[in-house]
Amino acid sequence: MTYQDVFVEFWEQVKESIKEETFAKLTMAKTIGKPELKNIFLRPIYADDDFRVLLKYNFRPRETEDIEEEMSLEEALVIIKSHLKTSFLSVLLFSTTKDVVFKVNKKGVGTITENHPTFKNVN
Repeated sequence: MTYQDVFVEFWEQVKESIKEETFAKLTMAKTIGKPELKNIFLRPIYADDDFRVLLKYNFRPRETEDIEEEMSLEEALVIIKSHLKTSFLSVLLFSTTKDVVFKVNKKGVGTITENHPTFKNVN
């Protein structure tokens, strides 16, 4: 199974956590090399009629200001996928019920692991 197929499974868990309102944060980590882009974070914006995320680009040199954008989950997915395996090797879903880690190894194989939740509350 390709890492893309495994990522689809991971993303289903992201959507499920949003539906259940347990989604706390999503982080891209494990950079490839030493790029200026250190992390990408997604934070939830729960509204009565719509769910949006705040996507934040976190840069390594402190002089470079972080960039934040509000967008739909579908728009964020395009950005996350474009950085997967090019800039980052892992994506971490933090929910109030469990933490889910998606990793791509050097051979391009994706894995999903689950851990106890880091966050107790969504906010």
